[in-house]
Amino acid sequence: MGGERPTLDQVRRELGDCQRCKLCSGRKNIVFGTGNPRAELVFVGEGPGEQEDLQGVPFVGAAGALLTKMIEAMGFGRDDVYICNVVKCRPPGNRNPEPDEIAACEPFLRAQLAAIQPRVVVALGKFAAQTLLRDSTPITRMRGQWRVYEGIQLMPTFHPAYLLRNPAEKRNAWADLQAVMKVFGKNPGSRT
Repeated sequence: MGGERPTLDQVRRELGDCQRCKLCSGRKNIVFGTGNPRAELVFVGEGPGEQEDLQGVPFVGAAGALLTKMIEAMGFGRDDVYICNVVKCRPPGNRNPEPDEIAACEPFLRAQLAAIQPRVVVALGKFAAQTLLRDSTPITRMRGQWRVYEGIQLMPTFHPAYLLRNPAEKRNAWADLQAVMKVFGKNPGSRT
């Protein structure tokens, strides 16, 4: 994709009808990303689930409903932010993405972030945080601590699917998101 800043359209065209890893054989749709191509805030998850694969849109299932609530609680709408995943095709049975699958998709994630150039990335869960940061620290220890990805502030936090299984952790995730809100001058509950 060269040395200059790509556009999201260029990144999507380069991805094409991707056959770069074995995930392509089971997918219905490539789930590239959605939202504002000039977003100052980007959320990165791990990979599409069943509903995402069917619709071709990230975070539309139960975890997506929770993510939407989280985004709205932060004073944003889904159209204000950009949402994507580390891998663009659904792993079978929603299993974790494997290292070769992550390696095949990672250049496209990095190109998406280069195209958008957000102020802040929120890494949702261990695969997003560990992939972007090249750091194997568990998400339970990494979350809530500002990191830097390619000059962009990055906040690791729990994945919404994890929060659905472990509701007691929602308080910690909210604290992480409040730190992100401060970067944008937003106060909890203000919706401005």
